[in-house]
Amino acid sequence: MIKLLKNTFAVGLSFLMLMSCAGTDASSTSSGDLTVSSGMSAVPNETSATATVTASNQSANNTQQASELEGAWRTTDGHGNEVVMLLQDGFFTIARFNQQNKLFLDTNGGTYTASNGKFEIKYEFNTLDSTQVGTTRSADYKLEKDQWIMGKDGVTDTWNRINESNSKSPLAGTWRITGRERDGQMNTMRPGARKTLKVLSGTRFQWIAFNSETGQFSGTGGGAYSAENGRYTENIEFFSRDNSRVGMSLSFNFEVKDGNWHHSGQSSTGTQVNEIWSRISKD
Repeated sequence: MIKLLKNTFAVGLSFLMLMSCAGTDASSTSSGDLTVSSGMSAVPNETSATATVTASNQSANNTQQASELEGAWRTTDGHGNEVVMLLQDGFFTIARFNQQNKLFLDTNGGTYTASNGKFEIKYEFNTLDSTQVGTTRSADYKLEKDQWIMGKDGVTDTWNRINESNSKSPLAGTWRITGRERDGQMNTMRPGARKTLKVLSGTRFQWIAFNSETGQFSGTGGGAYSAENGRYTENIEFFSRDNSRVGMSLSFNFEVKDGNWHHSGQSSTGTQVNEIWSRISKD
């Protein structure tokens, strides 16, 4: 599923290898275990009721497992490069970068599910291999305190949770831009294959612009952030388009109103921005 490399030409980062090695694309879902064909309509009502309860309990359990993974996770690629994964609202991003040298290396992400010890992803973008967009991969996983251990075909990979226990950010989630002001008028942006998202954990963010149908990738940036008292501040640790932005700190006004994030201020280029972002869970 994921094909992150320790460097562009060398051995793959284990998690990415875990998701891409051995086996075909996973296509089954947990609901498939509970499918009943039309030819089984004579099953007693009690059995049907039991199956309904079982399905409901399973769905709740899957939701709980997925929520346990939400937040920010960190590992390294063995060459001193940092790898950060964010998971919110059923969407994940992975970025590999070297902040000290202002290097952005690669990123990938998409949707995910977690159930019965299986972590499954579907790529929506992948800067190392755009042919992976639309494919699905899975790996076994378990949580041990603040460590997330994934394994596939005898290979394991460990991620450490970034401590965000003190965060009270109202912006943790995955947001999609749905409005942008131009010439004094707020223009609504309709959902489509071309997407600009911001994924925020309690303390970290990553924005990505991509086309989930063509695999085209337009750009990304990320780092740490804070959101309090109406001020949203980004501290940029990687930026794919211009590494001179690394180390910059940008502050904006923000307000969450009617479930939408209203965002205004000056961009890294000094351009005035006034945007509306909506949680993808409410698309």
